[in-house]
Amino acid sequence: MWKSRLTILVLALMMALGSATLAGCDNQGPAEEAGENIDDAMDEAGDAMEDAGDEVEDTFSN
Repeated sequence: MWKSRLTILVLALMMALGSATLAGCDNQGPAEEAGENIDDAMDEAGDAMEDAGDEVEDTFSN
């Protein structure tokens, strides 16, 4: 009987720690924000290169 109570206590503790860990992930640090800014800049640069390539293709196909 005490083993089942201990098991329930351990599981409850694990769930509480897991919830606390996930809740802490909402706040971004400066390094994570910088990484996201770099990702956004690279995506925008890729889009700009694709647009430029489309314009060159349109120019030479006419």
